[in-house]
Amino acid sequence: MNIRKTVVSSIASTFLFTLALGASAADLLDTVKQRGTLKVALEGTYPPFNYKEGGQLAGFEVELATALAQKLGVKAEFSTSEWSAILAGLQAGKYDVVINQVGITDKRKETFDFSEPYTISAPQLIIRKDEKREFKTLADLKGKKLGLGQGTNYADIAKKVGGIDVKTYPGAQEYLQDLALGRIDAALNDSLLIPYIVKQTKLPLKPGAPVGDLEKSGIPFVKNNPKFKAAIDKALADLQADGSFAKISTKWFDRDVSKPPVAK
Repeated sequence: MNIRKTVVSSIASTFLFTLALGASAADLLDTVKQRGTLKVALEGTYPPFNYKEGGQLAGFEVELATALAQKLGVKAEFSTSEWSAILAGLQAGKYDVVINQVGITDKRKETFDFSEPYTISAPQLIIRKDEKREFKTLADLKGKKLGLGQGTNYADIAKKVGGIDVKTYPGAQEYLQDLALGRIDAALNDSLLIPYIVKQTKLPLKPGAPVGDLEKSGIPFVKNNPKFKAAIDKALADLQADGSFAKISTKWFDRDVSKPPVAK
């Protein structure tokens, strides 16, 4: 038995194993920097966050992702996916991040790490511009008519209060039209969507009071990438500090969506 050969072979094997271990433990930031692109997944069907206009991706999160990638010194490379498969694709390594209003929940944090929140929203009332009554909470709508979309969880929220005449509609256009005509007293939707849909419909309406728990959304990515998390969080902070985030946000939502919603 050639002991020297065996020892050398053992050392070589250990060295190769160490190299392999180091490669497998490479932080996502190193991969992104080496590649020169940040692979971003989104639905592409969720205006004003992300959607296609003239065959090109547009929206708040498209512009945010582009700005974030620039802060990292790389380019954003987009792919689209249905919501039902988007997080599974992230877990499988098809892309680096998902930037698609992903709520930060304890359940999701078991699988993914998240950036700091970049949007904060809540259920919020919509009222007529000339409304003189004060609706500060859902309880103020007892005995009144409240419009909301079919299939949303807002009906459950309203029904828990009790005494509210909840009217469901196929979409926002229908209940906003009824609200403008005085057929209902208020409507309910996500605070981030309200400025956009009110602007699109051009009806005499305005945001009312936030009436539910705050919901925070962030950027998920595969766990155990501390350098990448630090870089993404710094990029978000830098966009906040130089005013870029507020500029992008105001373009799409008329306010800074990283701040909690307030009644107007």
